[in-house]
Amino acid sequence: RLIGLQQEINNLIQRKIAVDEENARLKNEFSNLNQKFKDKSQELKDTEECAQKKEEQNRLVIKNLEEENKGLNTCCADLLNDLEKLRKQEAQWKTEKSGNDARTKTLETDLAEARELMKELRSICSNLSSQVAVKQEELSQKDCDVIRAK
Repeated sequence: RLIGLQQEINNLIQRKIAVDEENARLKNEFSNLNQKFKDKSQELKDTEECAQKKEEQNRLVIKNLEEENKGLNTCCADLLNDLEKLRKQEAQWKTEKSGNDARTKTLETDLAEARELMKELRSICSNLSSQVAVKQEELSQKDCDVIRAK
């Protein structure tokens, strides 16, 4: 009976040693898993912080781009208004040019007619000068005749 108890005690001691070893191994594994969990938790926290920073940066970039877009839209609207004004001004200038071209053509026609008239008047003037010269000659001749007759 004592041998049986001794055997049972030995078995229990061996089981206790095995359980203690298993317990130590499980504690070690738990400690490793706990460390991995802490590491992964920190990694997740770091990743979330990084994602949050990136998200904030993206929001700022989007906000800046929207502001820039507003400025560009305003600039485009101003340029379109300027373009419309310039088109109206161009149309007005074309109308004025057309009127000026018509006036120029009229003035050129009037000038050509005036030149033609001047030519005719010069010719008439020249003829009249010739006639005056002839008449003066005749008058001079008659003066001589009158003087001789006296």
